[in-house]
Amino acid sequence: MHIPDGYLGPETYIPLMGAFVAVAAVAVSKVKKEVSAKNIPYLGMAAAFSFLIMMFNLPIPGGTTGHAVGAAVIAIIFGPWATAIAVSVALIIQALIFGDGGITAIGANCFNMAIFMPFVAYYFFKLIRWKSLKPRRVFLAAFVAGYVSLVFAALITAVEFGIQPLIATAADGKALYCPYDLSIAVPAMAIEHLLLFGIVEGLVTAFIVRYFFKHDSTNIYAIKKGGKHE
Repeated sequence: MHIPDGYLGPETYIPLMGAFVAVAAVAVSKVKKEVSAKNIPYLGMAAAFSFLIMMFNLPIPGGTTGHAVGAAVIAIIFGPWATAIAVSVALIIQALIFGDGGITAIGANCFNMAIFMPFVAYYFFKLIRWKSLKPRRVFLAAFVAGYVSLVFAALITAVEFGIQPLIATAADGKALYCPYDLSIAVPAMAIEHLLLFGIVEGLVTAFIVRYFFKHDSTNIYAIKKGGKHE
C-alpha cells in the first residue's frame, strides 16, 4: 500500500504533504500532554512493531503492494495522536532508507496510514465496544476496527491513484503519473484488502488488544477515554 514515486502528481502529493505536516504538528503537541515520559519507550516499540509488520508486503495488481500496518492496534492502545507519530516515523524510515514508498509520496503515505487509518480504527473501536467491558465485545470491536480501517486506508489510496489520469495528463491525453483510473485502481486495491490484508490486520489487532485487555486493561487508551459499564 506504499505509494512509490511517480504515481502521484504534485497536485496531489503537495496538499497531502501539507495536511500531514499540519496534523503531525498537532500530534506532537497532543502527545507531549497525554503521554508520560515513562511510556515514550513503549511508543518507540510501537513504531518498531509497525515498521516490522509493514515489511511483510506482497505485490498486488495496479503497481503497488498490500500488507498489514499495525496502526489500528497502536491507536487503540496508545491513542490516534500517538499513533500518527509512531507510524509516521516507521514510514519515513522505510522511504528514506529502504526505498519502500516514494520520497515525494511520504506525505500521502503518512496521511493514509499514519493519520487516516488510526483515527478510523479508534472511533470504530469505540463505537462497537460502546463502553462494554465484555471480552468478546472488546475482541470483536478490535477486529472490526483493524479490518475496516485498513480497507478504508486502501480505498483512499486507490482514489489518490485513480484520480491521476483525470487531473494530470499530457497534451496527447496520456496520464503523466499513475495510468490506472478509478475503475481499475479501486477494485485492485479493494479486493485484496477486503479478502486478505484487512483480515490479517483485524486479527493482529484483536489478539494484541485481547492480551492487553486481559493483563493491563487500565492502560488501554481507547478504554480509559471511553468510560465503562457492563
